[in-house]
Amino acid sequence: MLDLLTYLFEKVFLLANFSLFNLISAEEDKSTDYREGLALQRGDLLEVPRTLFIHFGIYLGDNKVAHLMPDIMPVITNDKRQIQKVVTNKRLLLGVLSKNATIRVDTVEDFAYGSTILLNNMDSTFKKQALPNEEVAKRAEKLIGVIPYSLLWNNCEHFATYCRYGSPVSLQTDKFCEWLKSVIRDQRSVLLAALLGVLSIACLGMAPSTTLPTILIPFLLWMAG
Repeated sequence: MLDLLTYLFEKVFLLANFSLFNLISAEEDKSTDYREGLALQRGDLLEVPRTLFIHFGIYLGDNKVAHLMPDIMPVITNDKRQIQKVVTNKRLLLGVLSKNATIRVDTVEDFAYGSTILLNNMDSTFKKQALPNEEVAKRAEKLIGVIPYSLLWNNCEHFATYCRYGSPVSLQTDKFCEWLKSVIRDQRSVLLAALLGVLSIACLGMAPSTTLPTILIPFLLWMAG
């Protein structure tokens, strides 16, 4: 039991590190911070550290940024004034769950939402060379509108890297998938899943909704590991 609890704590700690890794790295890289008064160029890639992730956008000039945001509003209304309002957390969450998003244009201030902006921070780490700035901006402008959303396969980072480098890549997604692989490969995940299944049966009773997951989830983890 102690071994399982240690394992669970270890994975929670790793997940926290995953969530904060980019945030810490961004804060340490002061050479690329955006400060008020610094001139941005059309086609620049902008990054904003959030609580659990980094948000990406492409600067279009005239204080405007194109960025991909999960959003439920375009699904329920055609009122452009309502859609153009700043996306609330509720709108964003419903957009993620319904897999709907928009590539929208906001001011730099609304995009930043009070956070520090990192300027072209990926240029030094991305394998491909950045495209000419004007081409980057035109790519972003062509994509403006409603699009399907996927947390892992079509998020704001995929949009920004496609525009900037020509390839839709999400380094944050890659890190999460590597973390998930480490969980699956660790055989203690099987024991932990089985223990949770037994607890659910003890609390909720014997039923298909509790018994089947108790059997199938540990089995799949064991096979995958």
